Amino acid sequence: GSAPPGVDPEAFSWFQTVDVDHSGFISVKELKQALVNNNWSSFNDETCLLMINMFDKTRTGRIDVYGFSALLRFIQQWKSLFQQYDRDQSGSISFTELQQAFSQMGYNLSPQFSQLLLARYAQRSPNPSIQLDRFIHICMQLQSLTDAFREKDTALVGNVRLSYEDFLAMVVTRML
Repeated sequence: GSAPPGVDPEAFSWFQTVDVDHSGFISVKELKQALVNNNWSSFNDETCLLMINMFDKTRTGRIDVYGFSALLRFIQQWKSLFQQYDRDQSGSISFTELQQAFSQMGYNLSPQFSQLLLARYAQRSPNPSIQLDRFIHICMQLQSLTDAFREKDTALVGNVRLSYEDFLAMVVTRML
C-alpha cells in the first residue's frame, strides 16, 4: 500500500519493515532492533522506551505509523545536533565535546557533572564517550528536569527550596 496522508513514504516503508509481527504498531523491542548507533550497536532499551513513550498517544507502549514517522523526524534532528557536537567526527561524543554541547545548549553544568553523566551513560573504556542513543537520552532527561526546575524557580535565580517529596514528585512526573 501507499503511505497514509501526512506520513513520509520512506518512513512508511521503514515502518512496514520494522513492524516484524505486522501488528500495525512498533513495540520497544521492534524499535530497538531497527535503530543503531554509529558503531553499529543497538540503541539502549531505556532510550527506546523513552522515545516510544514520548510518541505513544494511546499509552499502550507502542506507536503507530504516525508516531513512528514523528519519531524518525525527532531522531534525525538529534542526529544532526549530535554530528554538530562530534567535532572530531569519531561517531561518539567525548568529555570535551559533551561539555561544549551543554554550554552551547545553554546549560551551565560543571565538569564534574559532565563526568558523572559520562560515567553513567558511556560504554566502559579508557576513553569513554557517548553514542547517539545515550546523547538523546541525556538531552531528553536534562530538558525535562530543567523544565520541572524552572516551574519552581520562578525568579530564575538557579536555586529552589523544596521538600524531599516535592523533589521526588518532580522527578517521577518528568521521567518519560
